[in-house]
Amino acid sequence: MKPIELDPSEYAPYYQTYINALDPAIDLIDELEISLYSTIRFIQDIPMDKFDYRYEEGKWTIKEIIQHIIDTERIFAYRALRFSRNDTTELPGFDENSFADVVNPVANKRHLKDLLTELTIVRQATITLFKSYTPEDLLKSGIASQNRMSVRALGFMIIGHQNHHVRVYQERYLS
Repeated sequence: MKPIELDPSEYAPYYQTYINALDPAIDLIDELEISLYSTIRFIQDIPMDKFDYRYEEGKWTIKEIIQHIIDTERIFAYRALRFSRNDTTELPGFDENSFADVVNPVANKRHLKDLLTELTIVRQATITLFKSYTPEDLLKSGIASQNRMSVRALGFMIIGHQNHHVRVYQERYLS
């Protein structure tokens, strides 16, 4: 399964940026694995004094963004699970800022190692879940945030979302 095979009707226009940022030739499962380890290596090379840095008032710290990536992956994987099991219940959206209001004070107090361990465990669960899908399961879809999303698009959105935040780190936190 490659992102070039996706039809734009399989995800909300909001996610086009994430999909466009992916190499069209990557394999979904391979890239779920590769992107995890490349992101962890990248984060581990960030100077320690940058983890609590905000490039602008009201913006998240690097630790807060790691927590946001974890939370978002859990939500996207849950949506994929529901849709793959033929659940036709429309799933609500989530307000990332409301989540952040609750978890950000905690995220900043956590050790980086703990955040990266959680990210790894969540990703391993996501990889195992996506490996369990048949080709037919990957084509299934449902409604979340008032938009149709396919299981396979959700997998690529997980990768694209993570890659988006790595670019934000590079451009706004480390330049």
